[in-house]
Amino acid sequence: MKRLSLLAILALILSLALVACGGGGATETPAEEAVATEAPAEEAEAPAEEEAPAEEEAAGSTECTDPIGCITVAPGDPIVIASALVISGPNIELGTDSQRGVEIAIAMRPEVLGHPVELQAEDDGCSAEGGQAAGTKIVANPQVVGIIGTSCSGAGVPLAAIMSDAGYLMISPSNTSPALTDPEQAWKPGYFRTAHNDLIQGAAMATFAFEELGLTKAAAIHDGDPYTEGLASAFYDAFQALGGEGVGFEAEAADATNVEPLLTSIAAAEPEFLFYPVFQPLAPLLTNTARTVTGLENTVLAAADGVFSPSFLEATPGSSEGMYLSGPDLSFDNAFYSEEFVPMYQEMFGSEPTNVYHAHAFDATNILLNAVESVAQQGEDGTLIIGRQALRDAVAATAGYEGVTGTLTCSEFGDCADARIAVSNVVEGEFVPVWSNAEPE
Repeated sequence: MKRLSLLAILALILSLALVACGGGGATETPAEEAVATEAPAEEAEAPAEEEAPAEEEAAGSTECTDPIGCITVAPGDPIVIASALVISGPNIELGTDSQRGVEIAIAMRPEVLGHPVELQAEDDGCSAEGGQAAGTKIVANPQVVGIIGTSCSGAGVPLAAIMSDAGYLMISPSNTSPALTDPEQAWKPGYFRTAHNDLIQGAAMATFAFEELGLTKAAAIHDGDPYTEGLASAFYDAFQALGGEGVGFEAEAADATNVEPLLTSIAAAEPEFLFYPVFQPLAPLLTNTARTVTGLENTVLAAADGVFSPSFLEATPGSSEGMYLSGPDLSFDNAFYSEEFVPMYQEMFGSEPTNVYHAHAFDATNILLNAVESVAQQGEDGTLIIGRQALRDAVAATAGYEGVTGTLTCSEFGDCADARIAVSNVVEGEFVPVWSNAEPE
């Protein structure tokens, strides 16, 4: 029996060894059957995983596929707009007036796609340094969908470069320098403006001086800023193209304290028209001093929209009387401006508009919000995915937009304005519109 038992044990060990080695003809064990049974179930689950994106896409994709990145707005979080406008210093009225246009647009449209709209306000300082600082702060916030700014072209040049490199976009309500929409100069991808191009304003002022006033000799002064030099150049070139004589094109420092030598030199050329599209405090200094310089007693003085403000009049009592200022034409055809916009401005801020670009800022803000609304991908939970290149493309595609400032259509390099220019005369300490390039001849 012991021998039979040993033989039986050896036979059992041999059979187990054959099974373990996977010998041919071996039958599956219950464990192997279990694995074989589960395998089809795993294969059956795979198609279900592949179908998930299709279901998600139907509800609104929440995946970023934009080539320059996306803004993700979580459920309940705000859509953030930044502004970069001059809200301090001697040119504060220019920027705060535009800032109020942005705030009115948000007050009228406080929510987009179920998310509140929030403003991050920065100061452009009306300078290159201010534009650099404001731009650096703004692009440090990845939630900013776009920028309304700058007020001053000098600030716009560095900020345009910063925002473009970071993949952002900006729409300026008051940059007018031709350089900013010239690809050979300062234009950058993502830059747009609802303000006019000063090639148009310069030509309009030249036409007014030469054809309306009948003056044939003109001089111009700038301070080296992209805005002031660009507009002075546009005027000077257009005036000569009309047949007028240019008798002086000069520069003066923006912070100059004595302009008598410059004006005395210009007076020697006997200009009939002196155009200085500069900012404060230089514009009041030139105005007050010109009235005391021999040879300029009968010269018509003129400035532009950079000083179209009550503070300029306060700084030039009497001496600004009779001078002319060019800027955007605010005699809009639509009733919305007078019946809704201005009353809301007065209600919110307790005064009439203080400068000329509030409506342009309002239009810029709405164009940006329209772009957000058109390109945002919405998830079922309310999450928004907003492509930065998609936003740029949507703004660039603006055509026939009926805004407060007219019918806006963006050019390839960001000029979107319905550019109508008016000239106002200072009469008894008030700006009185007297001419517009939109008027029929």
